[in-house]
Amino acid sequence: MLFLTEAEVQELLPIAECIEQMRSAFRALGEGAALNQPRRRLAMPGGSVLHQMAASYRGYFGTKFYSTNPRHGAHFLFVLYEEETARPLALMEADYLGQIRTGAASGLATDLLAPQSASVLAVIGSGFQAKSQVEAVCAVRPIREVRVWSRTQTKRDAFARAMEERIGRPVRALDSAQAAVADADIVATATYSREPVLDASWVKSGAHLNVVGSNQANRREVPTELVRRAACLAVDSVEQARMEAGDLVLALEEAEWEKVKPLSDLVRGPVTGQGMSLFKSVGLAVEDVAAAASVYEKAMKQEKGIDLPILYS
Repeated sequence: MLFLTEAEVQELLPIAECIEQMRSAFRALGEGAALNQPRRRLAMPGGSVLHQMAASYRGYFGTKFYSTNPRHGAHFLFVLYEEETARPLALMEADYLGQIRTGAASGLATDLLAPQSASVLAVIGSGFQAKSQVEAVCAVRPIREVRVWSRTQTKRDAFARAMEERIGRPVRALDSAQAAVADADIVATATYSREPVLDASWVKSGAHLNVVGSNQANRREVPTELVRRAACLAVDSVEQARMEAGDLVLALEEAEWEKVKPLSDLVRGPVTGQGMSLFKSVGLAVEDVAAAASVYEKAMKQEKGIDLPILYS
């Protein structure tokens, strides 16, 4: 069984390729050729939590498990298995795996829903998930300017400098979320906030939003008015969104869930209609399996590339 480090996963999983893996995974999910198990959590009295999620896809199955503690951070691991034999194939560190596949799912949603001419991206948040949101959107739309706002000026300034160098186009750190969002074609929220980080009136008509910061039912980054204003509401999984997507759970009445569409439906046909669109991401295990399978296959092909230690044979 192979063991892959964070650095190896990051090298083997470029965002553009991962977006296409997400497209394939959601198509398979819609056709019944992939299975997804919603996240499960085991909460400890002292605040630590164990999270676990599993899925199958294209001859593989696997599980991501990670531990979190509000004072000591998070630790992510993924195990990939061969479906035919149940043989374990790889164990990999999965922090970057989760970051990249989350960005790639947003990239897929953006490709399906955002205007083809979209050229201005606003990002609210400058933490770990914000980076892949920028890279993914830039991979599918002709973005000429990125704007970022987060609560800490030093962090947003550093993020802007690093991302400008990485993507090769202007990235501006602005002094308010409203200034960042004003007239933006695409808006991404990637924060830890419990309450909305923007106002519905700031978002222009026809914009597309990727809302990725929370996978808990009591947290939200966008207000009820903005959710209800969306002409198209998309999620990675309706089942899992009803359990974890606070942005929707706290905004929608029961009957309104009928208009929420999974990416597995949207990826199989043209999306019709105009107006604002919103993709709420909670993160699926099938996304992890698809990303991990790609990493594993590329690692196996690079026999003389990365030095991959063998845990056991």
